Amino acid sequence: MANTRAIVKRRKAVRNIRKITRTMELIATARFKKAFDRATKAEAYTRKIAELAADLSATAVNVTHPLLEKHEQVSNSLLLVITSNRGLCGGYNASILREATKRIHEVQREGVTLHLELSGKRAIAYYRYQRIAAEKTFTQYEDKVTFEEIDELAGRYIAAFIAKRLDRVAVAYMKFINSARQVPVVETLLPLSEVTAARAAKAQPKTTVEYEFLPSAAGILEEILPMSFKVRLFKCFLDAAVSEQIARRVAMKGATENAGEMIKDLSRQYNRARQANITKEISEVIGGAAALD
Repeated sequence: MANTRAIVKRRKAVRNIRKITRTMELIATARFKKAFDRATKAEAYTRKIAELAADLSATAVNVTHPLLEKHEQVSNSLLLVITSNRGLCGGYNASILREATKRIHEVQREGVTLHLELSGKRAIAYYRYQRIAAEKTFTQYEDKVTFEEIDELAGRYIAAFIAKRLDRVAVAYMKFINSARQVPVVETLLPLSEVTAARAAKAQPKTTVEYEFLPSAAGILEEILPMSFKVRLFKCFLDAAVSEQIARRVAMKGATENAGEMIKDLSRQYNRARQANITKEISEVIGGAAALD
């Protein structure tokens, strides 16, 4: 029969772990609420500016913009992988890295030069272990990422794409659908012509709107299209932040419930061991009394 002291010691340790996981669950819930509010507020603006950019691009047929141009030959492809800095969030990072690795292998099979950039310590550690070199790494983009931080990153991508140092820009991240569903995806953000074409294919048939451009279509697109890309990239980071907190909350809730079950099992083992010890002691007393008689 198990030693009662060992059972008590282990039960105490599990109780301490349950307190920690419960606290982490509450922290993740609070962070999720803040990240969810930010992502929800940005969703309407992101969707509307993307629709506006698609409509204006389709209407201004005689006007072109470098961000809309699909390069004839794709020689350089950039992939940005967004993961978390911390663990204890279930399969959140693993699912993103799985999709990102698939895209990396596809790019390598195409014979295209890959430019890999990583955000999050988990992605950095994983690809270092896989011996896949990354050109740039970031660890500063947490759940409170600001648009100013992403604006600088997006500006570099735009400049490289216009200068034709990059032919394609894609992002691997966890897309937030709703509180019950998050999907790991690899989305192409540049060229914008692929984004607008995909959006047009999903959109319902609607009445064509004719726009009047003042002062000019080129001037308006010059402002709208870069902002559309920046907002979409910012939304990727917001989705990643809220999805990470959901995954961590679910993981910590499961750990807390499992700890509770372990405590119940250990309590039953302790009671059985204690009862067995008492029974043994009573038997020894009775045996000793019988021997004296």
